[in-house]
Amino acid sequence: MNDQAGGQPGSQTTDTITQELTRLYDQLGNTNWNEALIGLLSKVLIPAILGSLALLAAYFVAKLFSKRVTTVLCSKIDETLGRFIGKTVFYGILITAGTMVLPKLGIQVSGIMAILATAGFAIGLAFQGTLSNFSAGILLLVFRPFKVGDSVVVAGVSGKVNEIEIFTTTLDTSDNRRLILPNSSIAGTTIENISFHAHRRVDVNVWVEYASSLDATRQALTECVQLMSAWIVPGEGRGYQIMLNNLGTHAVEWSIRIWVDRDCFSAAREALIGNVKVVFDRYHIGIPHLQTQVSHAATRPIDQQPKPAASPPAIAIPGVHANHERSVPLRPRVRGEGQRR
Repeated sequence: MNDQAGGQPGSQTTDTITQELTRLYDQLGNTNWNEALIGLLSKVLIPAILGSLALLAAYFVAKLFSKRVTTVLCSKIDETLGRFIGKTVFYGILITAGTMVLPKLGIQVSGIMAILATAGFAIGLAFQGTLSNFSAGILLLVFRPFKVGDSVVVAGVSGKVNEIEIFTTTLDTSDNRRLILPNSSIAGTTIENISFHAHRRVDVNVWVEYASSLDATRQALTECVQLMSAWIVPGEGRGYQIMLNNLGTHAVEWSIRIWVDRDCFSAAREALIGNVKVVFDRYHIGIPHLQTQVSHAATRPIDQQPKPAASPPAIAIPGVHANHERSVPLRPRVRGEGQRR
């Protein structure tokens, strides 16, 4: 009796498992695999493929519109503004396409935005430097202290502006190096725009020896400037100047100033320095240079070296030897009892 009663729960459990497996088998057997496959294709695979194609098409459309907008604005308005607006159009089209396509794939954009909004404070703390670069980039694009193609000196480096982005600014140096500077380091320092104005002044200082005549020197410097007539920009406040600057310690200081186009500044300065040397040689005008003279005493043979002077005789002091030691050693004096009293 007990054995039969004790075996009933186990047999009931086995019967239950067998019935459940039988039911699942019957369901699998009754399943229409064609309908399941069609449902999988229609609800998952086809929307995923269409969404991917839509995003790919949106990418090419955004790239085409961005290039078109950039070309028009760079040719009509400004290259810096054109590149910035072109990138803004590109990312704007991609974001719009993403917000339209992702819900079709079952991805809720509102949930993603809610997560980003919740984590906004933490993201702001983590990206303080990035946010400062972003704000500085906005200031550079709004106030435009320089544009693409300008030669500038910013943050201690010099170069030609290649591109102004929202976070960084790219410079190309004269020796063909690419420098990428954060916008915050540019906005917080002095900005020197070398190519802002159309004309630049070339300053060359010349030192002339005192033996040369002032009139002859001025005539020679005037001839140097006349040789640069094709480079000089005429007009009010332009042209050239020849000035007597100073009477130095070793030379007379002159200064030549000529105004040239900014694009030929370096070439004009080199040509002017070369003309000064050629004309000064023709006029026999000397350019002084410091000379250092080093003199040394002649060395004599050992047998001809002067003998050292004899030392003066020692003075005899009574009670003191020649080596300055006392003949009688010093002893401590001990006072007696009578003397203490």
